[in-house]
Amino acid sequence: MERRRKILVVDDEPHNIVLLEGILTKLGYEVVSSENAVVALEKLDRTFDLVLSDVMMPVMNGFEFVAKIRENEETQDIPVIMVTTLSQKDDRLKAVSVGANDFITKPIDLVELRIRTESMLKQKSQQDEIKSFQSDLHAMVENRTAELREALAKLDEAHVETIHHLCAAAEYKDEDTADHLIRMAEYSRIIAAEIGLDKKTVQLIHTSSPMHDIGKIGIPDSILLKPGKLDLEEWDIMKSHPIIGGKILSMGSSDYINMGAVIALSHHEKWNGSGYPSGLSGEKIPFPGRICAIADVFDALTSRRPYKEPFSVEKSLEIMKEGRGTHFDPQLIDVFFDKLDDILEILESSAD
Repeated sequence: MERRRKILVVDDEPHNIVLLEGILTKLGYEVVSSENAVVALEKLDRTFDLVLSDVMMPVMNGFEFVAKIRENEETQDIPVIMVTTLSQKDDRLKAVSVGANDFITKPIDLVELRIRTESMLKQKSQQDEIKSFQSDLHAMVENRTAELREALAKLDEAHVETIHHLCAAAEYKDEDTADHLIRMAEYSRIIAAEIGLDKKTVQLIHTSSPMHDIGKIGIPDSILLKPGKLDLEEWDIMKSHPIIGGKILSMGSSDYINMGAVIALSHHEKWNGSGYPSGLSGEKIPFPGRICAIADVFDALTSRRPYKEPFSVEKSLEIMKEGRGTHFDPQLIDVFFDKLDDILEILESSAD
């Protein structure tokens, strides 16, 4: 059943109210009346479809009344017909300027009242339909956006999980690999965040840094797990793992894989150009590679390897300091030491 349209009638003359109430009620409308604009404002809310207001009223005239209606966000879209004896052009222009939609001249003509009322109510109905459509559309867009974000989040989680499994598989024979990957990623995150990289880049480095040694999957176990020092031929083979890793990851298309490829290829480069595989130096070394070089070396120094026992923290930090400006980017190694408390907290928690 269609809702009866609701009209507010405002006039300081009681007989005018009685007349308008009678006519509008017979036309099938719900009518609420007020002899004072101030009281009318207290009654008016978004449930009304139309206002019929006199102009010349005490306390608050019709112009002021309409202006107040338009100031209120809840009522500003309700159409207003001014019922007036004013016929001067300036008066009508003033009414339009404050927000009136139409006029009915006193004495009231019943046909004119019906036609103008129906016209305004039709416009209000169309306006309500548009607002309802916009609201529904907004809600639909919000829901779809939320669903998309959820789907992307799940996809992102799947990417990250796949990366972690891939990295673990690459170094499966090393029982300390899982802890190494976690620590190295955390060290990289701390440095990247401290130098002011945006959150997305920090996250990319944090998630992708465990792929730094993915190329070791192509290195023979006899070399990878050799307990002693590698000979020159074995060392040349070992130094190929960044290139192998870069080739493996170059086949990907996600931001994580692309970042992983950069890190895999550049984390063994040195600031002075003596690193491998490309002998890059200074700022020619990609920024993520420079960050991960610090994280990787510190973790290697403080961890057990097939060819060595872990160094003490003191000895490891001494070696890290000696690498400033030769092995490591001076700015980044300074950041590493600035955040040393956080770095050591991760190391200690892993040891626990």
